Amino acid sequence: MKIRKTTEKDIERVMDIYAHARKFMAEHGNPNQWGKRNWPPEELIRDDIEKGCSYVCENENGEVVGTFFFNQGENIEPTYRTIDDGEWIGDNRYGVVHRIASDDSEKGIGSFCIKWALEQCGHLRIDTHGDNKVMQGMLGKLGFTHCGTIYVYEDNDPRLAYERIM
Repeated sequence: MKIRKTTEKDIERVMDIYAHARKFMAEHGNPNQWGKRNWPPEELIRDDIEKGCSYVCENENGEVVGTFFFNQGENIEPTYRTIDDGEWIGDNRYGVVHRIASDDSEKGIGSFCIKWALEQCGHLRIDTHGDNKVMQGMLGKLGFTHCGTIYVYEDNDPRLAYERIM
């Protein structure tokens, strides 16, 4: 597998992957994280592409099988400035992954994407809905530490905040 920046020609495939992910999440006990609002909207993905923060994962045949948002810098995620019931491990420059999804055509797509992002910066933060047991399990296997609770702008549901420093 390989990671590359998302292009305009990928949008239809990326939106198909997000539709698949919403269905998968609902079937696995997490109907609210993206399902209530049909998240993420196409205009957000287009904005991510324009800012250079949208990525796709291609399999060995060059087919897009996963997608995610990745950015890195100082205090790049405003919703991470306040964390309840805990604290972040580090306070220096970090990377953040959002909106990670795959088409489930191969095992390990999500882990591959998160490992790639961690290799880019060595310090990664990520959050997930409390109902997203699949993501929580994957983050645990990848050595992430649960640090507390954050809140996103999109809804009032708390998010479990995770961090890993290499």
